Amino acid sequence: MTAARIRVVLCDDHELVRRGLRGLLESDPAIEVVGEAGTADEAVRVCNDVNPDVVVMDVRMPGRSGIEACRDIRATRSETRVLMLTSFADDDALFGAIMAGASGYVLKQVRGNDLLDSIHRVREGQSLLDPAVTARVLARVRGEVTTRSGDPTETLTPQEQRIVVLVAEGLTNRQIGERVHLAEKTVKNYVSNVLMKLGLSRRAEVAAHIVKQRRDTDAQEWV
Repeated sequence: MTAARIRVVLCDDHELVRRGLRGLLESDPAIEVVGEAGTADEAVRVCNDVNPDVVVMDVRMPGRSGIEACRDIRATRSETRVLMLTSFADDDALFGAIMAGASGYVLKQVRGNDLLDSIHRVREGQSLLDPAVTARVLARVRGEVTTRSGDPTETLTPQEQRIVVLVAEGLTNRQIGERVHLAEKTVKNYVSNVLMKLGLSRRAEVAAHIVKQRRDTDAQEWV
């Protein structure tokens, strides 16, 4: 009896990248590409429609990030595995991917056969996360749990702290990028990660959050 093929959805905002990935994946008779998406929201919709076994997800996409899409997909489809694909290693992105429930994190420089092997392995329930990376993330989680009773902004990296202040001032992603010398798309990903860490859903809430934290801090100093 022939085993069922692995149903895969490809998520990347570049059509040419998706075409290349599709060609590679379809060279494996055990894999079937059942859908594509160019944004995080589209990825969630496609996964709801086609019920994939594995999602190959670009970390950075326009609008909401691939990490946010991973979190949404895993929240409703725990049986679907997500394999994050990115151009470079980034501790913040690794942290976000693991916390979002990703089964693996692969650099785009990976060899074709290795990517195919990664898809087979995550479909079988294996984790492709490097033990050293996982250890760093667990240490970070423990640190955040310790500080969360105080000011959640203490869990932000120095770059995130700079960005959150600019968000609170009402600057757009483009304006923030000009201030801190980052691409607008990179700023979007930073803002998404900051909102997740602070437990906020909209950037408009950031200013109110900071004001509240400062008031609480001032009140504690007078006790």
